[in-house]
Amino acid sequence: MPSERPRGPAFGAGGKPPSPAADPARIKEWLRTNTFHHSQFADIKTLVEEKQRQGIRISLCLPALNEEQTIGKEIVIFKSELMTRYPLLDEIAVIDSGSTDKTCEVARSFGVDVYASADILPEEGFRKGKGENLWKALYQLGGDIIIYIDADIKNIHARFVYGTLAPLLLKPEVMYVKAFYDRPLTLTKGVRVAGGGRVTEILIRPMFSLFFPELTAIIQPLSGEYAARRSVLESIPFPIGYGVETSHLIDIVGMFGLEALAQTDLDQRIHRNQSTQSLGRMSFGILHTFLSRCEDLGVIRGLPQLNSVIRQFQAHDNAYEELDSKIIEEERPPMITLPAYRKKFGREP
Repeated sequence: MPSERPRGPAFGAGGKPPSPAADPARIKEWLRTNTFHHSQFADIKTLVEEKQRQGIRISLCLPALNEEQTIGKEIVIFKSELMTRYPLLDEIAVIDSGSTDKTCEVARSFGVDVYASADILPEEGFRKGKGENLWKALYQLGGDIIIYIDADIKNIHARFVYGTLAPLLLKPEVMYVKAFYDRPLTLTKGVRVAGGGRVTEILIRPMFSLFFPELTAIIQPLSGEYAARRSVLESIPFPIGYGVETSHLIDIVGMFGLEALAQTDLDQRIHRNQSTQSLGRMSFGILHTFLSRCEDLGVIRGLPQLNSVIRQFQAHDNAYEELDSKIIEEERPPMITLPAYRKKFGREP
């Protein structure tokens, strides 16, 4: 049976709903003190020294599904720059959710550990989804800090790791760091046509503006590149699908405040863009998670049972074909609640 999502106080300080209004001065100050550019952290040697001074381990997770075209280059760059040249990372691991191409073979050929998500915590079962990969990685990887980097980035660079990691090393009050960047849909020589981050601007930013205005300070809440302290990740639930990033931000700010978050500008990210229909299904799953959070926090009361099927259409000649997709946004409980995890890491509940 799937693990049920915890209710009530787990999703905020004492279970109290957030303030309906944000303090503009506080947001402006947060943007000044907690928003960075990757160039501020280009001295990787200094980051290594700080890591060694603190005596911590750092793990990089590459969640993957059918990324044979890009994952090899990512591994080569991260290993050569951040393990061999500078010993910033202690481990790199691919968590695969069922690739049918050569993703796993390519990753192994470049000398990193590859794990099937279905084989991690088998007693908990397996759910297919990005959030499931991230949750399982928390059990499999050993770092005090976990960095997640999507495996489909075409213009990969070491800054994706050190830029996201650095605020955690240099600011002890920071617990979770998001990356942001330009996400161009098309590239023409000499001209950069922006347009990525469509779900963020059409769905997430309006919803945050209505219900969690402090979170509008996060420039790209859905970015797939972020880093966090284990102590934080183990204490929050993980939706198995695309709602995971949204829920993390709501939960962490509710528990620790906006000051626990930071963000780093990585300049530009080029990746495989999804179709409008795919983005619609992604939005549907995110909206499920978002509304559940709102109800848990008392922001919205008396929600009806939410439908789990999204209906879409595509044209064939002179007819429209109906496409129905069932999307279940289950949630995995905080990892700290699992006896197997507590035993492995010696953690108290």
